[in-house]
Amino acid sequence: MSKIELMSEDLANKIAAGEVVEKTMNVVKELVENAIDAQSSFIKIELIDSGVKEICVTDDGIGMDKDDAVMAFSRHATSKLKTLEDLFNIESLGFRGEALPSIASVSRVNLKTSDGNTGTEVIINGGNIESVSNSDLKQGTKVTVRDLFYNTPVRLKYLKNLYIELANVVEYVNKMALSFPNIKFVLLNNGKELLNTDGKGNLLKVINAIYGLDVTKKMIAIENDNKDYKISGYISYPEAARTNRNVITTLVNGRIIRNNDLMRTILDSYHTYIPESKYPIVVMNIEADPYLIDINIHPTKMDIKFSNFDNLKSLINETISKKLESLTLIPTLEAKDKNQLEEKEVKESINFKDVIDSYIENNKNKSNIDNDYQKVEEVTIDFEVNEEKESYSNQEEEDTNSERVKKMYPVGLVHGTYIIAENEDGMFIIDQHAANERINYEKYLKAMGTHDNKVIDLLIPIKIELSNSDYIILKENMHLLEELNFTVEEFGINTILIRSHPYWLPTFNIEEAIRRIIEVIVSKESFDSYKFTEKVAITLACKMSIKANDHISLETMEYLLDTLRKTENPFTCPHGRPTIITYSNYELEKLFKRAMN
Repeated sequence: MSKIELMSEDLANKIAAGEVVEKTMNVVKELVENAIDAQSSFIKIELIDSGVKEICVTDDGIGMDKDDAVMAFSRHATSKLKTLEDLFNIESLGFRGEALPSIASVSRVNLKTSDGNTGTEVIINGGNIESVSNSDLKQGTKVTVRDLFYNTPVRLKYLKNLYIELANVVEYVNKMALSFPNIKFVLLNNGKELLNTDGKGNLLKVINAIYGLDVTKKMIAIENDNKDYKISGYISYPEAARTNRNVITTLVNGRIIRNNDLMRTILDSYHTYIPESKYPIVVMNIEADPYLIDINIHPTKMDIKFSNFDNLKSLINETISKKLESLTLIPTLEAKDKNQLEEKEVKESINFKDVIDSYIENNKNKSNIDNDYQKVEEVTIDFEVNEEKESYSNQEEEDTNSERVKKMYPVGLVHGTYIIAENEDGMFIIDQHAANERINYEKYLKAMGTHDNKVIDLLIPIKIELSNSDYIILKENMHLLEELNFTVEEFGINTILIRSHPYWLPTFNIEEAIRRIIEVIVSKESFDSYKFTEKVAITLACKMSIKANDHISLETMEYLLDTLRKTENPFTCPHGRPTIITYSNYELEKLFKRAMN
């Protein structure tokens, strides 16, 4: 007797649902993408209890006739692919024909749709069509998904708690609104409006609706192209960077994608402008011929493969780097009234505790949702809803002078760490260590990049002893020291002698500097000549610079500030921390109530 049998369509759909539908966000994603493919100009997403209880997506798209409405719930039924050739020229968001049958197999679905001529209603329970009838809907489609995973309790158990499910949906809808500013998006949860865009095509207005006016004022428009790719969108000033990588939104031909190489390229473009633990706010749309990309590599269609990725990488690096290099990036402190701040927080934060409390109250006798709900305290998502503004300031101050910072005159030192300076524009606070770090970093990086053979011979060689493991690694990579123009000899067990060193090495603490370079060599995981050189420059700059609590004279302060002004990036240290912040004259007057507006 044969042991191999063809599985039922219901079982196949439930298995497919495990790949396509893992959380409420996946359901919202598939329904919203269908609405966009249907040429909608308005999409409304209504959730009950973060979508666990109900998800309703309404659009004003082209809709379907009766036959298509029924066929849409058949596996692999799609209007977007006809031939194998179409698979390599995909322009729609959906194309597999798996989403609707997968969703319907693990929930209760009600579909109302109309193509403008006839309206149809289809009711499906657990993948089985229960009824097909006429509908009074005039145009578009309305899909209601209730009781997600009601017939697969194991998957229901592994849903995250409500505020995480809601946060995932909010994040996704935000990104879709950024992808399609010409579509009006409305998102509600338990009747509370979380997002409402105007759909007029102004991307900056959508950014304002999601992140708030403070962030909007710190966004910079970008646009550039080469023979393969075109990029456009907005990037943030370094000071607006966040700790969550989700603030980077990357789109390819309007499709939200997540690609590690692309993310790394954007972060590399901000290198030394922001700390490694921070992420800039970016909305970047990449336009490319569909033949240059492959989106058919994962069921969620979120990952993507690029042809000629090096061309895209250089385009992004060049565009972002040149834009940042053209701007004055000194963070300006603003004097804000405490009452105004408190009122803003109350008005603009989204309190998920109300959502969770209402769910718990309505489900006291149900145990199929994780008990973590009862432990959740007040949680807010970091975006703000603001009234529409007709104009925004991008603060793009392209300095026509060769130096990007005006001359500053030091007046004193606070806590032996922060230089206070002034000029006609206001007051400046400079971190003396960060400023000296930037100066030294660029000096060492330039010196190591010139391949100058100038060396200083030591009258008394420096002896450096290492551990067994470090000595083995150093011996294998001794050529790195030689390439930096060190003269090195092995001397006994686990010991080396330094007989000469490059001229640019700081003379006041040579042995310490050499030890720092050796630390970089023995700790490296993989070798890249530029990254190695840069790491050495960063390490030396950090260890050889003025420290906090080093009290320096006014003359030293003035020299430090003048030298900082002449660096390529005077605004951050090599680790991405700010070197300068400022209070404008107006902000000072506001603080002391000299200016009341």
